[in-house]
Amino acid sequence: MPAYPDDRSAEITAALGALPSGTPVSEVARRLMDLFTGGSLAPGTRLPPERQLAATLGVGRSAVREALAALEILGIVDVRAGSGTYLRGTASDLLPQTLRWGLLIGQQNTAELLELRSGLEIYVARLAAGRADAAHRAALAASLDRMRAGTADLGAFARADAEFHETLAAAAGNDTLVDLLHVVRSLLQVYADRAVHDEAAALLAIDEHAAVQAAVAAADADLAASAMATHMATASRRLSEDSGPLRPE
Repeated sequence: MPAYPDDRSAEITAALGALPSGTPVSEVARRLMDLFTGGSLAPGTRLPPERQLAATLGVGRSAVREALAALEILGIVDVRAGSGTYLRGTASDLLPQTLRWGLLIGQQNTAELLELRSGLEIYVARLAAGRADAAHRAALAASLDRMRAGTADLGAFARADAEFHETLAAAAGNDTLVDLLHVVRSLLQVYADRAVHDEAAALLAIDEHAAVQAAVAAADADLAASAMATHMATASRRLSEDSGPLRPE
């Protein structure tokens, strides 16, 4: 059995506070999530018993039990029979996962996700232009070469395209930004799979990626951001065709 940090029940209950009467289970889970992702609790911290959490929050034990069960399904906590409930992961581990689930169970509009992705990709390009090293620049050039070689095989083209963006994100050197971008990309994947339909679209995408690659190679942050903005406008226009409200599949 792994060693866990000492019980911090008093500190945890002091941080929670009471909820309004009639609070639904979702709000109980959200209050707990706010605490868990706040960065003050170490992975493996044992949580107070259900009875203590219920008294502190001013809700019934069943609401706490259901909230913890939901958080266990999401991989946020580990409920161990006869031992207690423990926090899994650090705040940086938990945030991308909780964001992903929050978006999946919500009614997010595809257009809003496309706008978010565009903003993140543009900022990534700006950071990458100033931070990319020789290995990143070589990897971007190699991905671009594979895109050029894959115009007759759109599956291979899509893989090279994804590699290009992944390398750019790595070059940006901001893990939190990369996590957020990964969440949005995964939610849009149902449309991204059909983003490039033909060779003409692939050739246009190659030109747009080449402009980003050249700007990064020149360490020109403004030019990289501008080139990515142009590419995102084209990509978003393709992705939004026949899309409508985004739902998980």
